[in-house]
Amino acid sequence: MQTGTLLLILLAAIVALAIVLFQYYHPVKKRAKIHILLSFLRFLTWFGVFLLLINPEFSKYEYELEKTKLLVLTDNSSSIASINGQNEVATLVEKITEDETLPEKYSIKSYSFGEALKISDSLNFTEKNTNIHKALHTLKEAYANTNTVTLLFSDGNATFGEDYRFFGKDQNFPVYPVVLGDTTRYEDIYIGQINHNKYAFLKNKFPIEAYINYEGSGVVSSRFTIQMDGKVVYSEIVELNSNSNSKTISTLLNATSVGVKTVTLNLSPLEGERNTINNTKNIGIEVIDEKTKIAIISNLAHPDLGALIKSIETNEQRSVSVVKPSIPLQQLDDFDLFILYQPTGSFNRVYEYLKNRSASKFTITGSKTDWRFLNRVQYGFTKNNFAQEEEIAPILNNAFTIFSLDNFSPSNFPPLESDLGEILIPKPHEVVLYQSIKGVTLNEPLLAVITEPQAKEVVLFGENLWKWRIQSYREYQNFENFDALISKLILYLSSNKPKGRLLLDYETLYTGNVDTKIKATYFDEAFIFDPSATLTIALRTKSGDFSNTLPMVLKNGFYAIDLSDVPAGDYVFTVQVVDKPISASGSFTILDFDVEKQLLSSDYKRLEALAKNTDGKLYYPDNIAGVIRDLQNNSRFAPTQKSKQNVVALVDFKFILGIIVLALGVEWFIRKYHGLL
Repeated sequence: MQTGTLLLILLAAIVALAIVLFQYYHPVKKRAKIHILLSFLRFLTWFGVFLLLINPEFSKYEYELEKTKLLVLTDNSSSIASINGQNEVATLVEKITEDETLPEKYSIKSYSFGEALKISDSLNFTEKNTNIHKALHTLKEAYANTNTVTLLFSDGNATFGEDYRFFGKDQNFPVYPVVLGDTTRYEDIYIGQINHNKYAFLKNKFPIEAYINYEGSGVVSSRFTIQMDGKVVYSEIVELNSNSNSKTISTLLNATSVGVKTVTLNLSPLEGERNTINNTKNIGIEVIDEKTKIAIISNLAHPDLGALIKSIETNEQRSVSVVKPSIPLQQLDDFDLFILYQPTGSFNRVYEYLKNRSASKFTITGSKTDWRFLNRVQYGFTKNNFAQEEEIAPILNNAFTIFSLDNFSPSNFPPLESDLGEILIPKPHEVVLYQSIKGVTLNEPLLAVITEPQAKEVVLFGENLWKWRIQSYREYQNFENFDALISKLILYLSSNKPKGRLLLDYETLYTGNVDTKIKATYFDEAFIFDPSATLTIALRTKSGDFSNTLPMVLKNGFYAIDLSDVPAGDYVFTVQVVDKPISASGSFTILDFDVEKQLLSSDYKRLEALAKNTDGKLYYPDNIAGVIRDLQNNSRFAPTQKSKQNVVALVDFKFILGIIVLALGVEWFIRKYHGLL
């Protein structure tokens, strides 16, 4: 307690005593013994009041011994099981956690990890991915500003995430790795990276590129084969040695039938090779039939036509022909989709043909468009043309939902040329791009999609589209930004399936069961996303030996289910909206692949680099006693004594207030009893 507070308390006692003397002894001539008791009670009252005003406080110090956090972090991936290290790991962890001396110095906490960090209550070694960097980073964030040491039990084989070798530089977070598994490097030939497309087109060739690698000191030979539909479609003898230890094999395969194809790449094992799991890899390719013939109908020779042809034909399954509106109508029967470039009165017979056929079309208007004719001949849109040319810049509509625009950005696209005028689209539609004139965004469409179920239509209200493709190359050194938009528009127009209220988003092929997710979007009758619906998915194998019905979970604007625990196989599923006659079905294949089983030797060099970067030390399982001894003797991790100052009141105000009330009450009762004023 401070000296000033003591002086105030002493002063309060003196003032209280002075007041009592003045009240009880100064005016009273005759003093009875009862006055002594009354004056004492009055003194308690005044002194208590003054104490409440002073509110004296004092500092109280508490001391505690803070132990260093010892985090036992164990690799729970299936690669530990593949090297038969389950029992060894359990024994090593038990020796650390049950040691009698370590708890005197450390507060021990156990964690396990695969793709993510978990509190370790048990180990099953079934995780399909190993992310060492993420586990260490999560612990570092959780135990920031504390004295912490991490004991890492792992084989060092990370299959996911950042390179953990560089974790911990310039950070006070020492890691002591204990290397699990066999550090010996055995002779091994294996298939590394495989490059291929997800999709192939019927009656076309599709490429496969495989990297063959060899680890060893000899000269080896192995037969490399590719099988599809159970038949060998490619074969080659691969010869490698210690100097030439890798080879790239590229080939083209024929897509002869529609469907999901499992392609098996295989290397014949070497004599005495221990790890033969990585000699075989499966990939999936979906063969689809998508052959679209497109007619650009125009009376003009314009750079836009060349840009459209180049963009559309980047997909080899699409062919484009430029024809005049005077083309014989029977020849139009050969085309699947029509692009009408700046229509005029000469297009009249073409519009009659398209109306009778209910064909989808892409209309592009510009300065040469005859709007009187166009407003009369069709009913999808109208424009009150002011015959005043203007440059119109595109503004992306982020609320567009018909198809994804994730990889498209018009931010630096030059403006198109068009005539000013009010545009009216009476049919159901969504705007892809809005108009912006001289920096002012208008509520007028520049590019719109009309969602008629039978005859879809896309309308672009501007010409000089070729400038957008040139700008795409200028900014990205390729045309993909522009071509992706045109491709999606063509794909939308060439699909005759009407937009449903229940839309599915999933892959037809999953390599392994990691990230096997199915998403669904459900709209109400006004085609507004309905977050209150209940969706279920009925899943079964095509063979019928497994079936299950599961609820789907509402997330950020969609429903989803994670099927990562589902074993490999061919599946069909149906997503059902509960209490509604609305459902959607699909199928997918999960390939049997576990990257953890591809690695049998431990990566001790990376673990050693981790230990060096974090100022730790590398250990091996046969020296677990040395780990315990070093932890016991390391002065860096000695417990630290910490003090905490608590400022508390000298006397509880409720207690003082009670004394004041009691003193006043007793004084009043005595005075009343003795008839004193």
